Amino acid sequence: MSKVQLYVYDLSNGIAQRMSLQLTGRQIDGIWHTSIVVFGKEIFYGQGIDITAPGRSHHGQPLRVFDLGTTAIDEETFNEYLDEIREHYTADKYHLLDFNCNSFTNDCAAFLTGGSIPDFIKDLPSDFLSTPFGAALRPTIDAMYRRPGTTPSQLPTPAATPNPELTASILQAVAARAQQDMQPPSSGTPLQATQSLAGPFHPVTNSASFQNALRTHKAVVVNFSNLITCAPCRQVAPVYEQLAHEKGTKTSGGAGAAFIKIDLATPSGNALGSEWSVRVMPTFMFFLDGKKISEMKGADTNELRSQIDLLLFQAYPPHSHTSLTLPAMQALSLNPILFTQVPALDTVYSKLSSFIDSAQWPANSTQTQADVKQVLSTVVLPYLKSRSNTPPASANPMILVSWANTTLTLVQGLPMESVFPLVDMWRLALLDSAVGTWCAATAQSAPNTTPINIFLSKVVSALPKAPRPYLLTLLRLLSNAFSSPVLAPQLLIGQTRNLVTAVLVPTLLHEDATVRTAAASLVFNAAAFLQKGRVEAVRNGGGSEKKNIEDEDWEIEMVSAVVEAIDREKTNEDVVHRLTACLGCLLRLSPFHETQISPLLEVLQAKTILKGKLAKGGCGETGVSKKDVRKLVEEVADKLCP
Repeated sequence: MSKVQLYVYDLSNGIAQRMSLQLTGRQIDGIWHTSIVVFGKEIFYGQGIDITAPGRSHHGQPLRVFDLGTTAIDEETFNEYLDEIREHYTADKYHLLDFNCNSFTNDCAAFLTGGSIPDFIKDLPSDFLSTPFGAALRPTIDAMYRRPGTTPSQLPTPAATPNPELTASILQAVAARAQQDMQPPSSGTPLQATQSLAGPFHPVTNSASFQNALRTHKAVVVNFSNLITCAPCRQVAPVYEQLAHEKGTKTSGGAGAAFIKIDLATPSGNALGSEWSVRVMPTFMFFLDGKKISEMKGADTNELRSQIDLLLFQAYPPHSHTSLTLPAMQALSLNPILFTQVPALDTVYSKLSSFIDSAQWPANSTQTQADVKQVLSTVVLPYLKSRSNTPPASANPMILVSWANTTLTLVQGLPMESVFPLVDMWRLALLDSAVGTWCAATAQSAPNTTPINIFLSKVVSALPKAPRPYLLTLLRLLSNAFSSPVLAPQLLIGQTRNLVTAVLVPTLLHEDATVRTAAASLVFNAAAFLQKGRVEAVRNGGGSEKKNIEDEDWEIEMVSAVVEAIDREKTNEDVVHRLTACLGCLLRLSPFHETQISPLLEVLQAKTILKGKLAKGGCGETGVSKKDVRKLVEEVADKLCP
């Protein structure tokens, strides 16, 4: 008996944790390298299979250590297993994303314990590649393995990324650590790992790892083949890899199959083939929830595609709304409603300056009134004016840190009715993508210091009697925050979502029509952001692209609030339009529609309320008058409400 441990290292040296959100729109805490520690040795895959004393590899001390259990396998048997798979885990097959150290440790863990390495490590490549940044970076990473003699410093710069120079430097740093002590092959032959477009494959070399793959994935496609002796196997291999790329497991999307290749030319692969009675090459097997549901022999690529599509349909049945014809909903633009009007900035600053001069300044403040005014006049005001240049200027982090600190001082030192000019300045700033990215990154490390949370916390305690100018500018600021794809998700998770909701729900019913319009814009932006993710996920084969922001309780609260706001809105057709569009986005493709939302809509009499907006007196004297708005109201009422 020996304890089995997993040593975890971060190839990015902390860069991924700090920079991933602004580059990918998703928090990635590390680019993981792992090794197996058993029988007093640390074993890892790099330039082939390497063995060293625990903690003595070129990666240094591990960042984390996971206990994977104990093994009943003796050391001699394990060494025989390593000898057998050495021909599988060779230096020329290594690929940073598709076939790496984590593939090796997952195989070893299965052989030794019957288990697997943690999902957050195992599924990181497909999660990363599902982002626009990952897709843009993929050709550069492939080029690293395709070009003989290429070193990290010679890698091409990825062009279609948010920050090409930064991206290149991060990639070079990660590649250098991943390939340390690894020499490129001397021949001009492309590496096997990138001869064709590789998808999210799950390498399997033994029965235990095969069973683990079946246990941990809802849908699994298995290819038993021998590329050395079988011509049909070689013929179908590129198609199989392409299908894996198109239909493979997408961690963030929640749908797709795990694609497995079992090499019958190896002793372990041949043993697996015998275990599953494989007599013909290639043979494809299809598993759903761990059970084999079908099998296909031969290299018929059309049949292979059909079988995979059928498997995915059974595993992830389409949402009932996908069969509906919704022309009015489909004609909706899901781009956020933004408030872009630029006021006279000198006037805004003068008003705020007068409020600062007349305020009773806190004695314990770290900034004096003069300090605050200097930051606003010499840093913030010039930056905001430069936004009117062609092309508009972008903020740098030094400006934003200084401004955020001053914002906290002002919010603490001024009464709420005097802060709205400052809120309006941030409203304009959030139209700058650099500001949205900075706010999103700051929200990860210190959420209470972001201007959005500072402003929200200030107003929540004063609801529902907060000053109208403050409420109005805050709602417009929050609407503009949805212009940033990396900041938008932060508004819909955790404490920030709770604060946004606390402000949003009462302002949908505010007595002032301008405030109601801004609130309707904000709630539409939130619902449209959800809808974009759902539509994208359906196009990718199912699931919800933004599972981390889907929340049943929050959606129930929003549907209730929006239906009530539609019911009460008797005068403003623009508000009815935005609220109805929002309701349609909340309902269409909702994962909670059948279980919770549909019964709620019946209780709320949503269909009757919507139809009432079309009748006399429902909204204005004659009801909703614009043709496109009437079509949208009818469609949401008749097709999305029970």
